[in-house]
Amino acid sequence: MSIEENNADSNSNSNIGNTPQILSTGHIVGKPSGRFQTHAIPLDMEDVERDWDKPVTEAGIAAKSSIIIRVGALGLGAGTGSYRVRELMHRIGEPMGVNVRADVNLTDIEATCTDKHERITEVVDLPTTGVNTERIWLLEHFADWFNVKLGNDSLYHSKAAVSKELVDTLQASSNENAIVQTAKQSEEHAAKVEEKMAIQEAIRKEKPRGIFALQPERTYAEHFSHVQNVKNVQNSQNNLNLDLKNNSAALSNQNPACDSSAPLTVRQVHDRLDLIKNRKPLYKPWFAGLASAVACASFAFLLGGGAYDMLGAFIGAGIGHYVRRRMFMHHLNQFVVTFIAVAVGALSCIASLRLVGCFDPAALHHNTAYIGSVLFVIPGFPLITGGLDIAKIDFPSGIQRLCYTMAIILMGTLAGWMVASLVQLNPQGFTPLGLNPWLNAVLRMITAFAGVWGFSVLFNSPQRMCFVAGIIGAITDTLRLTMADFGIAAEIAAFTGALLAGLLASAWRSVVHRGWAPQYLGYPRIGLTVPSIVIMVPGLYMYRAMFYLGQFNTLPALDWTFRAFMVIICLPLGLAVARVITDKSWRYDI
Repeated sequence: MSIEENNADSNSNSNIGNTPQILSTGHIVGKPSGRFQTHAIPLDMEDVERDWDKPVTEAGIAAKSSIIIRVGALGLGAGTGSYRVRELMHRIGEPMGVNVRADVNLTDIEATCTDKHERITEVVDLPTTGVNTERIWLLEHFADWFNVKLGNDSLYHSKAAVSKELVDTLQASSNENAIVQTAKQSEEHAAKVEEKMAIQEAIRKEKPRGIFALQPERTYAEHFSHVQNVKNVQNSQNNLNLDLKNNSAALSNQNPACDSSAPLTVRQVHDRLDLIKNRKPLYKPWFAGLASAVACASFAFLLGGGAYDMLGAFIGAGIGHYVRRRMFMHHLNQFVVTFIAVAVGALSCIASLRLVGCFDPAALHHNTAYIGSVLFVIPGFPLITGGLDIAKIDFPSGIQRLCYTMAIILMGTLAGWMVASLVQLNPQGFTPLGLNPWLNAVLRMITAFAGVWGFSVLFNSPQRMCFVAGIIGAITDTLRLTMADFGIAAEIAAFTGALLAGLLASAWRSVVHRGWAPQYLGYPRIGLTVPSIVIMVPGLYMYRAMFYLGQFNTLPALDWTFRAFMVIICLPLGLAVARVITDKSWRYDI
């Protein structure tokens, strides 16, 4: 999901003479637009532009702050927790000699940056939130690349070459939207506007320029095919002059990025962030719908469903999520989209089972299958990150994320209940399958892997990250369900599963860091743990609670509500305990 920072009044007083200023949105400054404006922080402000081609270490506080705040906004818009956003901002600010104090909430950042000489405070307001684990992963590499470029050690990966190759060869996606132009369209700035438009056109056409032209060492670059097109990297020499407007003629035939001693400029840093920000999702809507179908069908089996339940969940979730993705592409309200997607998914599931019932009447008795078909809307990522924020004593952000989660769940369960009421369904749970325990364990492991893989795809994770998360999820969810079979409380089993997921993710990071596994497989822990435990979220409990509430049967409604609440508490608690065990920064209050 793209990030747009709300800065509606930033240029309201900068109109010069009688020449109207035309914003990138097409609106004229001073003329009412008739709608709320959400757009990127303008980077053509005078205090930033004057340092545009300066080395970042020599730039003013405004230019440095623009980099720090933008990295934080990109991370926040990708769905990562507030503690991680602050960590990213500090990692960017430290090599520039900037101290950062930031308040981070669900959709806004208020940050004060100081370099011991000047101080600046900026507020960024995002119009919405989403989940994009690929962007979180890219930002971790970007932070390492940035530190190494400024002469510091790699902080996140043990080998700086991994981040160096990934970020230096990062390419714009072939279908990416035009990068928003923020230049002033006035007569006195016509030359500047023409140059910036040429730069944006170069990015759109995927012709690398400046440091984009750095040749990879090809040790790791081949493993990043989903974020780059290495064979096109050599075409950047012809676009060098577009990137460096103030360079001397002697540099016109030389690529400064190829020289390790060349200083990193503010322009070059923002160019990289442009590419990260404007990347299209890794997967098309139809493939995301297929992944959702696989995840929810697997979810239905893990809840105790049989073949017909899985079939209904597969069809309903596939159609429902496809509709959801298509509506999100038009930037529709999340709550409206959730309601419609759940209704479409549930109706598709019910219709498919009744169609099958024309040939096999047994399919008509699977009234609970529709619940499995709509579990793709459960906001597991903000649910878990909200709990982790609270564990870090960040109550404003944690409470906001949990409130957002509850609102999404409320809309989804309300839509599911309305559909069930209209078609007169009375879900009573899944019929026991009576499988052999060993066969059941094997099937659980397979379906848990498939379910976690599907949710990872929905979170826009690269395939290798999906595979690693799937292995962790297969182990932890099978353990959780086995513990429940032996009569252990569902809450304790959920806590144990989440704890083990956190420990396995940390162990995987250690294995990669020590060089026992390829360095390009070093993924953020949150990208591995959250998909692996999302499948443990008690979606069935939530839908049952709403169903009984709709019938004004309050006692069963409260019973299922508190059951769901206890499991929801235990999931982030397990991850938090795992972080305390494996991470010193979580172990102590400093």
